[in-house]
Amino acid sequence: MEMGLKNKVALVTGSTKGIGKAIAIELAREGVNVLINGRNDEDVERTVKEIKSDFPTTSPQNAAADLVDQQQRAALFDKYPHIDILVNNMGIYEVMPYEDVDDEVWEKYIRTNVLAANGLSKFYLPRMLKHDYGRIIFIASEEAVMPSGLMPQYAVTKSMVLSLSKSLSKLTRGTEVTVNSIMPGPTLTENVHRIIDGIYPGDEMAFAEKEKKFMAANLPQSELQRFIQPVEIGRLTAFMCSPYAGAFKGSPIRMDGGMIPTIY
Repeated sequence: MEMGLKNKVALVTGSTKGIGKAIAIELAREGVNVLINGRNDEDVERTVKEIKSDFPTTSPQNAAADLVDQQQRAALFDKYPHIDILVNNMGIYEVMPYEDVDDEVWEKYIRTNVLAANGLSKFYLPRMLKHDYGRIIFIASEEAVMPSGLMPQYAVTKSMVLSLSKSLSKLTRGTEVTVNSIMPGPTLTENVHRIIDGIYPGDEMAFAEKEKKFMAANLPQSELQRFIQPVEIGRLTAFMCSPYAGAFKGSPIRMDGGMIPTIY
């Protein structure tokens, strides 16, 4: 399906690996000029070159910045004052006992997972409204509505992201600007791959077998019984950024593999 996104400009935060990189690749596949973001300039430049090589008709650009830092965000705004699509993907997570989550940890997670995305949205949303077109996507998590208890500091920030997305969507009434959130379930990022390999070391077991064993033991509520591939989230995000998704307003789109019980 051709998504009608050619020559649009998209900033994808945290896009040098994992879900963010998959989103950037799928947008580039649709002809979008992606702004690649990460804190490490070498990683960003490598990703820009990779996408340019794979999709030579597009113009990926280096948008390296620590988006938690207000001054670096301001410099990014000066460099890229207008975009059509903002994907707030950047985030941190870590399994932590609740008793270890002190005020410093809470503040770090809120600054990184919520306030950085809010700062970007606050700058770009009025410009999108002025042009009567734009897409803002927040990458949330099933933890936002079904906390596992393993990382409360992460779950709380993802709940905040859902609320922020809905609040901002209210400002787009009657326009062709949309604000939505996507809630992935357990996803096979590079970090998760390393964790699973660490749980089941050695080469005698294929990764697919390790994955199946891990899911059965730790995530029996998953109907998918495998990890979601980042590319799957990338394709969904590309659709949500397209003109065909204009009727989605303030919607939390679930791609959780059946993790969350459906309540009618």
